[in-house]
Amino acid sequence: MKKWKPRKGTIKLCILSAVLLTVIIWTIWGNTALMVNTVTVTAGRIPVAFSGFRIAQVSDLHNAEFGENNARLLELLSESGPDIIVITGDLVDSGHTDIDIAIRFAEEAARIAPVYYVTGNHEARLSQYDRLRNGLEAAGVSMLEDRAVELERDGEKITLAGLSDPDFTVRGDIFGEIPAMVSTKLESLADTESSYTILLSHRPELFESYASSSIDLVLSGHAHGGQFRLPFIGGLVAPNQGLFPKYDAGVYMESSTQMVVSRGIGNSIIPVRFNNRPEIVIVELFAGQ
Repeated sequence: MKKWKPRKGTIKLCILSAVLLTVIIWTIWGNTALMVNTVTVTAGRIPVAFSGFRIAQVSDLHNAEFGENNARLLELLSESGPDIIVITGDLVDSGHTDIDIAIRFAEEAARIAPVYYVTGNHEARLSQYDRLRNGLEAAGVSMLEDRAVELERDGEKITLAGLSDPDFTVRGDIFGEIPAMVSTKLESLADTESSYTILLSHRPELFESYASSSIDLVLSGHAHGGQFRLPFIGGLVAPNQGLFPKYDAGVYMESSTQMVVSRGIGNSIIPVRFNNRPEIVIVELFAGQ
C-alpha cells in the first residue's frame, strides 16, 4: 500500500489558513482586550501636594460597551484608584448615537471620582448635543467648554482647563484659522505663569499651539493610535493628520509642554484596529525635575 503524502500546495494552504486564523483571533482579541497604561509625569512646577495625584483618561469611547453597562471599563477605572477621571472627547459616536449609554457610564464613573469632560468632533456633529450635555451635568460631570477650574490639594493648587472641539466653531478649517483661534482661547483660559496647567483637548494635531501657549501638560485623543500600528513605524492613519501621523499615541514633548495622546477605547469610521489595543491611560503626577 502506498503511503499518502500531502502535496506541497496542501501544506502551504494549511499554513496560510492557520496564519490567517491566528491573525483574525489576535485582531478580535486586540479590539476587545481593554488595557490600563500608566504614564508618569514629573516636573518641577507640579506642587508637592500633587505628587502621586492620579488622573484616569477615557478618550474616544464612541458609545462602545465593555461588559454590560460598561461594567469592565468601570471596574478597571475603579481599580486604578484615580483622584479624577477626565473624558477627552468622542464619548458618543455621531453615526450610531446612544445618549443613554453615555450618560449611564458618566453616572457610574462619577461615583468613582470627580469627572471632567471636553467635547470631540463627534459631539460637534451631534444634533442631540444639548440633551447629552444636560444629562452629563445632571450626572455630576464638570463640563470644561472653553473654561478652566482650579484643583486644590492640601492647600496647593493646579489648573485644569478644557477646550471645546474646534468643529463647534469652524468646520473644515479651509483657511487654517484653527491654530490661531486655539491660541487666543488659551491666552484667556489659564494663567500658565503662576499655576501648573493641565489642558484637556481632543485634538493632538494642535500640539504646537498648546506648546506656544506654555501649557504644562496636554491630555488628548482623536488619533485612535493611528488605527493600524505597524512595527517600528507606528500608526498608519489618523483624522486631521492623514497617513503616518506625527501624534498617534504616547508621550510627546515640545519646549516645556508634554502631551499624552491616548489610543482611545472605541472605534468609529474604521471599525477595526490592528496591533493597537484600546486603553485607559492613568497619568500620575510627581513633583521634581
